[in-house]
Amino acid sequence: MSSAPPDLPEITLGRVFTDWGLDPVPFVITVWVAGLYLVGVAVMRRRGDRWPVGRTVAFVAVGMGAFLFATASGLARYDTTLLSAHMVQHMILSMVVPLFLALGAPVTLALRTLPARPRRWLLALLHSPVAKVLSFAPLAFALYVLSPWALYFSPWYDASLRSAYVHELMHVHLVLVGSLFFWPLMGIDPVPGRVGYPARMLLTVLTLPFHAFLGVTIMGQSTLIGGEWYLALREGPMGAWLPDAMDDQHVAGGLLWASGDLIGLVFFAVLFTQWVRSSMAEAKREDRRLDLLEERAAADAARSPDR
Repeated sequence: MSSAPPDLPEITLGRVFTDWGLDPVPFVITVWVAGLYLVGVAVMRRRGDRWPVGRTVAFVAVGMGAFLFATASGLARYDTTLLSAHMVQHMILSMVVPLFLALGAPVTLALRTLPARPRRWLLALLHSPVAKVLSFAPLAFALYVLSPWALYFSPWYDASLRSAYVHELMHVHLVLVGSLFFWPLMGIDPVPGRVGYPARMLLTVLTLPFHAFLGVTIMGQSTLIGGEWYLALREGPMGAWLPDAMDDQHVAGGLLWASGDLIGLVFFAVLFTQWVRSSMAEAKREDRRLDLLEERAAADAARSPDR
């Protein structure tokens, strides 16, 4: 099935935010995922339990909102017309969406609200060998940093331009691979693959040079990515406003480089904040434990005959 874009007007910032379309696959995914999360929040409230508003905002408004924006807004309208537009979409789906979905703690919410049998199924899935292998930190890191190379330097990207099915699968793939890597690092859910904070900081920092190297490689390429497709577009009516294909590829590589470093620094800041809060909570728990020991020692001393 061809996903050849219609003859679009020149892209502007206004069109990116106002020219929305209703692509059924991402729309259905957004409605179902966000809806199930909100149902879980409603169950918590009905029984009088508290669920942090910040987690709901992170998951529904920012996480799923960013997913819908990347796949249904004006940005998505131009994602097969301009490599630079696709690259912005790529970074949103592979980094922004996984981060805020993880901060929403949906697994924790599900474990607290699901009926007994589905809850047992979820626990079995979390403890399954498949989940442990896929969330193994070195493997997840390798999948995350190698997937973009496989996308842009194999027939996969050309196939995503020509097939709507492959195109949608690519969007889902970017979110899933990003989630496999960042969920155990940034999230608060009880998922396998969690490592200590020093290792999490190291893995986050290691992503920065990979994005930079890929961006520089794309900028320095003399061969066009998706060249046949993009050159054909410039021979049609859109050729009047489309930038030179190689210039657009340079912009795309620069966006990947700059946005990868910027979002990576945001991840680093979030992770550092979590580490500090965890350390403070651990210190408070230790203080309470020592206070309890002192109280018991004082009570024992008061009961002692020698006292």
